[in-house]
Amino acid sequence: MISLSFPLAALSKRTALEEIMKTNELSHRYGLILTEKDAIDLVETRNGALQANGRIEIGSGTIGQIIVSFCSSSFIWQENYVQTLHDLVEAFYYLKNETLDLLPDDDLIKLMRDYFENRCKGSLELLFNRDLEQLARNLRYGVEDYANLDEVSEDPEDYLDEEEMF
Repeated sequence: MISLSFPLAALSKRTALEEIMKTNELSHRYGLILTEKDAIDLVETRNGALQANGRIEIGSGTIGQIIVSFCSSSFIWQENYVQTLHDLVEAFYYLKNETLDLLPDDDLIKLMRDYFENRCKGSLELLFNRDLEQLARNLRYGVEDYANLDEVSEDPEDYLDEEEMF
């Protein structure tokens, strides 16, 4: 029998740290660099967000996906980079719950990036409190063109009854 003396959580954390640090290869092109401490803190933010939202995650690539998607934003610079990533990681896991897991991770991250860059012009407040909330509402109520936030109906008849969804 083989003894596993290295806890799975520690292995997962190490893998996540390595993946996050690898993103520096891309982000440095945009003047953005994460330190090892930044990476550790991001993993802790992810763990806290998972716990706060009652979620588990298999694999550790989400933070890296967020970094790769957002590092080229014209609204992110070194001074706000780390805090912006923390906020985006927390929002991502909150949104996974609020959207009832109806979107694959890649699609949710792409929409977050698109709204952040184009609709919110870099405002995290608008992204979180307006656009992502509307996206979640559209998905929960079965709006066909859920990602088009410009065509939001004010008529409750246009939304499915929540009981019909389940």
